[in-house]
Amino acid sequence: MALFLLGLLATGISAASGAWSLLPFAVYLVGAIVLAVRPVTSRFGAGLLLAIGVWVLIGAGVCVALLNNPRGFV
Repeated sequence: MALFLLGLLATGISAASGAWSLLPFAVYLVGAIVLAVRPVTSRFGAGLLLAIGVWVLIGAGVCVALLNNPRGFV
C-alpha cells in the first residue's frame, strides 16, 4: 500500500519537478535498508524490500497485459 501511495505521490510531483519525483522512492528504499540491517526491525525491513520486487512484478504484468490487449483498455 505504501508503494502504491508513493507512486501516486511521485506522479503528482513529476510534472513539476522532474527527477525530484524519485525522491519518495529513494527515501523508501533507504528506510527499508536501514530497517533490514537493524536486528530488532530486520523482518519488517526485509518485508519492505520484498514488497519492492512484488510491486515491480505485479505492476509490470498488469502494464504489459493492458498494452497487449488488442481491444484497448476495456
